[in-house]
Amino acid sequence: MFQSSVRRVALQTGKVEIIQMMDSSYFGEGLTLLGDRLFQVTWLTKTGFIYDRINLTKIEKFTHQMKDGWGLASDGKIIFGSDGSSTLYKLDPKTFKVIGKHIIKYNGHEVRYLNELEFINDEVWANVWQTDCIARISKQDGSMLGWVLLQNLRKELLAAGNSRIDVLNGIAWDSKENRLFVTGKLWPKLYEIRLHPVGEHLNGRTIEQLCIPAHL
Repeated sequence: MFQSSVRRVALQTGKVEIIQMMDSSYFGEGLTLLGDRLFQVTWLTKTGFIYDRINLTKIEKFTHQMKDGWGLASDGKIIFGSDGSSTLYKLDPKTFKVIGKHIIKYNGHEVRYLNELEFINDEVWANVWQTDCIARISKQDGSMLGWVLLQNLRKELLAAGNSRIDVLNGIAWDSKENRLFVTGKLWPKLYEIRLHPVGEHLNGRTIEQLCIPAHL
């Protein structure tokens, strides 16, 4: 098992300013900010932790009702969660009980393996594990609003000799400056990206092949 930690890192230099090491029995997963607290879930458990946003001091431990802990995001009122299935959960941040949930579908197919989550411009964005796709989801009814396709980032990294890179699984949104950042497991870079419409027409079948692989 890897040694997980929660860190505050200087964006421009990558220097770790504060680090909170986690117990080695937990694998840290999704982290989101709500008010002055950071909420985190852990892999293969129903256990989560709350940290102080300034000094990362651990405040308390909680138990949630999802099947696993993969991703978290917040709109400032509630917490959205994922557990690796096609379900997007809505959680009460005080009790961590499920107060709503949606099965996410695209063209009638369930979008399974919802992973990293981020709340962006009133939408929930969810990386689909083992793909280079991010699903844009309505926070109201769970309907699909669109896709962000990032396969070119992987191609660039591989072409530069980064053969050990793993899955895309990091999304961060700077709401003050309207900046979007993405990265992945074992990726040597954090990318700030700007989105543009796809130059060529992509039909639904092509999107399914890219973002909902048959083997998943």
